[in-house]
Amino acid sequence: MTHSSGGAPSPADFRLDALILAAGRGTRMPSPRPKVLQTLLGETMLGLVYASVASLPEVDRVLTLVGHEADMVRAEAARCARRGPRPAGESRGEALCVEQTEQLGTGHALMCALPALEEGCGHVLVVNGDTPLLPSAALSRFVSGARGADLAFATLCLDDPGAFGRVVRDKAGGVAAIVEARDYDEARHGRDPHEINAGVYLLRVETARRLLPRLTNRNTSGEYYITDLAALAVAEGMSVLGLPVPADSGAWLGVNTPAELAAAEEHLRRRRVAELLSAGVLLHAPESVRVSPFAVVEPGAELCGPCEIYGDSRVAGGALVESHCVLCNAEVGPGARVRSFCHLESAEVGPACQVGPYARLRPGAVMEENSHAGNFVEMKKARLGKGSKANHLTYLGDAEVGPGVNVGAGTITCNYDGKNKHRTVIEAGAFIGSNTALVAPVTVGENALVGAGSVITKDVPREVLAVGRGRQVNLPRRA
Repeated sequence: MTHSSGGAPSPADFRLDALILAAGRGTRMPSPRPKVLQTLLGETMLGLVYASVASLPEVDRVLTLVGHEADMVRAEAARCARRGPRPAGESRGEALCVEQTEQLGTGHALMCALPALEEGCGHVLVVNGDTPLLPSAALSRFVSGARGADLAFATLCLDDPGAFGRVVRDKAGGVAAIVEARDYDEARHGRDPHEINAGVYLLRVETARRLLPRLTNRNTSGEYYITDLAALAVAEGMSVLGLPVPADSGAWLGVNTPAELAAAEEHLRRRRVAELLSAGVLLHAPESVRVSPFAVVEPGAELCGPCEIYGDSRVAGGALVESHCVLCNAEVGPGARVRSFCHLESAEVGPACQVGPYARLRPGAVMEENSHAGNFVEMKKARLGKGSKANHLTYLGDAEVGPGVNVGAGTITCNYDGKNKHRTVIEAGAFIGSNTALVAPVTVGENALVGAGSVITKDVPREVLAVGRGRQVNLPRRA
């Protein structure tokens, strides 16, 4: 290692930008979506990488390099920025993207990003958008070790280094170069060291400014390699560090094929399950529990596999989620029970509620404390008041149901007239008989009773009986 061209910044004032390389097509991942938008536990690879780097305390901004299907990747970067965590130098929801119109290699990617990086704080952490398992804690340790270097990169020792770039060291153990696998020649570079470049870099922006104009594409691939900066920096007498990182190679290496994606997802699932168990979450059949890294499951909650909890879902302590349930951006309150085969999306289940089995809560569904939505009940943009019950075969759409209401089996709020949606209001204490159709807009007053089999098209005053059905006629049965 040669002498550093500048003093190491103190931990308190060390700031950096993060650059996520997400411009590639991913030719070995046959899908209409860009590779970085493939998902693990419901989260895109880009989203997982973004969260990992954005959580580092040193990071001021996160920049995403886009290229193939740039608009799709920009949209995901914007979603990541809105979701957080928010780096210190960014406004919430601000997605900083740089476009690489031609994908000419990682060195060319850094060239495209350089003007934006020159507006930043002088250092840049470069990571690949296809490394979804990259843990922020290990990344933080790498950043700490790389402070003060002009160029640093993470290295791994693999029994089978395959197609990864090899790290070439001098006799003193310092970095001499990084050589791409297809360009590695043992006669020239020495015996294969099995030490590979993990693809994570920390460098001064000034280092990039000085060395990038000297990159060439005179190699087997005809691309500009960011790895070539190592040899150029050594030749300039700059400080170059190859920092070994923990042996969990799966956390550092990219995902390129469907098989690798499946393996990475299972790796992430196991890691997440271990975190939940150590935090005091009760898991039954944990080998079939799938929980997003962004979901919050509090200690004392109980999950029965198979179940899937995705997005920003939250399950409170004391809540029970039985098997074969899917939650996406849903909230389950303390003491609530979600019985088997329920689907909750962007819905809120209050304390001590009962859901299902076989219930579906769609976006905007809210169940207040101790309310029940039973088997084959569907709710959408509807609120079920405290202690109210809809126990069987009911659809509540665009509805406001007050406290203490009983909604009989087969009740439907007819909220759509073919052009517009309308609301139904059922006030406190009302009783809706079975097989009733409430044609919105309509209000059923407090403590009113609607007879079974009614079609209600007009408002029902409080404390009255409303019957809206044809008179029964009994006729002789034909043989």
